[in-house]
Amino acid sequence: MGQIEQGLERALRTRPIPSSTEARLRFLLTTYQGSTRKVATVLGVSQRTVQRWVTKRSRARRPPGPLQVRTIEEAVLARWQPRVRARRRAQAEAEGFVFHTRARFGFAAPAGSSDDPRVRWITQDLPGEVARELFAARDAGAGEQQQTVILARALGHAYFREWGRRAHGLHVVFSDVEFADFSIG
Repeated sequence: MGQIEQGLERALRTRPIPSSTEARLRFLLTTYQGSTRKVATVLGVSQRTVQRWVTKRSRARRPPGPLQVRTIEEAVLARWQPRVRARRRAQAEAEGFVFHTRARFGFAAPAGSSDDPRVRWITQDLPGEVARELFAARDAGAGEQQQTVILARALGHAYFREWGRRAHGLHVVFSDVEFADFSIG
């Protein structure tokens, strides 16, 4: 998961996900009304394995391995605050969002301009159309590169060309993203 995808995920949540594997397993059990069979099906392991992970008896307890820890985290992320996520996504698509980033920006511009890429801190309001395009690309399985292209186009128009008032024909190159945060509402 890249910086942009992580930023979008953080923006859609209002509370952090449980941090420990035990807390994540408790969340999954609560989600499925305590059914270790349903949790096992979701995680792709046996019911007995889930029972060993959550047992209170220390001698019978076996911690999940690194691959299972990642699977548990993904299962929790997919089920964490679904209504909040839907509401915040709809709000971003309707009203737009504020994009905060530190990345390398370069330009393809007419002769006589400084087009050398350099690292910039940028905070910019972006409209709901950009949010819709980003979420549609993410839902379609687009990678970090496609999301970067969408944001470069939007930042080029909003920040560098001031919504079409200057620098006509400027093409923005957006790369080496150090961080990407989104503020909704």
